[in-house]
Amino acid sequence: MPTLLLTAHDCVDHVHLIIGSNSIANARCAKSLEVGAKPIVIAPPDAEVHYALKDKIDAGHVQRCTAAFHDEDLTRWGRDEVENVVDAVFVTLGGKEFTATRTHISTLCRRLRIPVNVLDSPNLCTFSLPSTHSDGPLQIGITTSGKGCKLATRIRREIASLLPPNFGSAVERLGTVRRRIWEEDHRSNQALEDHTAVPENEDDDIAAQKPTFNQLVSESDHAAAKTRRIRWLSQICEYWPLRRLASITDADIDTILQSYNTTSQSAISTPNTPPLDISTLEIRARPQPRIILAGSGPGSPSLLTLATHRAILTATVILADKLVPSAILDLIPRRTPLHIARKFPGNAEAAQNELLTLGLEALQNGHTVLRLKQGDPYIYGRGSEEFAWFEERGYRPIVLPGITSALSAPLFAQVPATSRGVSDQVLICTGTGRKGKAPEPPTYNGSMTVVFLMALHRIGELVGSLVAPTSPSLREEEQQQKVGEDQVFVNGGGWPEITPCAVVERASCSDQRVIRSTLQFVVQAVEAEGSRPPGLLVLGKACEVLKGRGGARWVVEEGFGGFQGLDDVVGLHGGGGEMREMVAERVRDRGDV
Repeated sequence: MPTLLLTAHDCVDHVHLIIGSNSIANARCAKSLEVGAKPIVIAPPDAEVHYALKDKIDAGHVQRCTAAFHDEDLTRWGRDEVENVVDAVFVTLGGKEFTATRTHISTLCRRLRIPVNVLDSPNLCTFSLPSTHSDGPLQIGITTSGKGCKLATRIRREIASLLPPNFGSAVERLGTVRRRIWEEDHRSNQALEDHTAVPENEDDDIAAQKPTFNQLVSESDHAAAKTRRIRWLSQICEYWPLRRLASITDADIDTILQSYNTTSQSAISTPNTPPLDISTLEIRARPQPRIILAGSGPGSPSLLTLATHRAILTATVILADKLVPSAILDLIPRRTPLHIARKFPGNAEAAQNELLTLGLEALQNGHTVLRLKQGDPYIYGRGSEEFAWFEERGYRPIVLPGITSALSAPLFAQVPATSRGVSDQVLICTGTGRKGKAPEPPTYNGSMTVVFLMALHRIGELVGSLVAPTSPSLREEEQQQKVGEDQVFVNGGGWPEITPCAVVERASCSDQRVIRSTLQFVVQAVEAEGSRPPGLLVLGKACEVLKGRGGARWVVEEGFGGFQGLDDVVGLHGGGGEMREMVAERVRDRGDV
């Protein structure tokens, strides 16, 4: 198959005939409107019209011809200046029943030399629409010549993701410089009646550079000196990194134009220095102050995402929660300042405000600040509050997810959060509400697994509320009265005391501990065995699907063996040096945050 000729058409005021009224027809109309064309839909009265297309027709943006297609439509609806011949035809009719119609329309269009595109019929098309990325004057079109439309879209997304943000604005600015310099050269040469200066002619389709592109311009070469500014512009477009080009501002454009002398004499005598200070652009292209909210996972460095690990290595200030394990903190480079939240009972709000203030001060000093949290920042991590706090002060955070302990800790304790025939839903709760108050417990549901975070320090009170009977007849005003009397729980959960449960502490760390029990004995078990934060409580029948207690009131399991068998492969266990080096190497290769 010969290579297709990709072109960019000016379609303003052109008439596009869309035959059909389905979702594809709506997409074709939207594209026509986007480029300034006038779409006309041909569809019989009984045809089903796509809802979005109907809205466009009702709003007057799209004209509809309520009739079946006739040959005369091709020479009836066009512009007067082209003798009413339409400018393009899109056939969106699908199905075998329209095979003959599609072929007939394609044949007519070819005869009249009207560009035609037929849905899912490359052999009937004289043109196709590429998958397009548009950013101002910058347009990137990708086509697979009808071999794989989804693949073209994927390739377009991949290419677009490599461009600096808002790169179209930089293209617009560079175009302004190019046009103004060309106009100045043209006026200067006309005024001096000088025809020795040959302008640099350029086109988007020119792949190779001229032999004179990198030719040295000497002071004696007057003709070349007169075009040196446009040559300089061509050079930076060819060789400068895209991020540096993207950093050019409107003020830089003014500097370039002001530095350009319009007379031939000044063009010769002015030192051949670049109009812009490259060092200034480099500084401007450097990463701006930014705040990153990242989750560190349940505990093991092996469960960090590559993005969070990269953030740990590149941040210039790190603010960490108190419960982030030391194995995670060991990954922080020694040169990076680390502040750990000084949270303790009664000081949580003050410690939180201290971290926020430290983060803001670091941002104001140009730092990349990493706010490192345990688990996932949006699962009881106050991530949304911190996001809003920094955004209100002009710094929009980047949020990186973490593996939440609410789901991973039960897994490492051999407790499936869901299991067919046992548990068909999962509820994640907090055991500590705002200002230290405990929320109302969930009502008993035998097919539900409940995970309580931040609850072990008040497990006695929590279990008491769970096993307390429910009071469905309690009137709303009585509930409000009891709340006013500072009663922590208005209602009991009605959970049977024999309900299996598990306390999982320091999940995925080498000193992980699991206490398996029931609601009847779990408080006694925690008091006897002591606390090893951070920990959580898992409640429900799923706690005994894979592993039981053997009739004991409680059993204690020490240590973490979740990565056994993988250690020799990738060195996962404990986040040792081999794992760290492997992750660091992968991050360096990718260059991601």
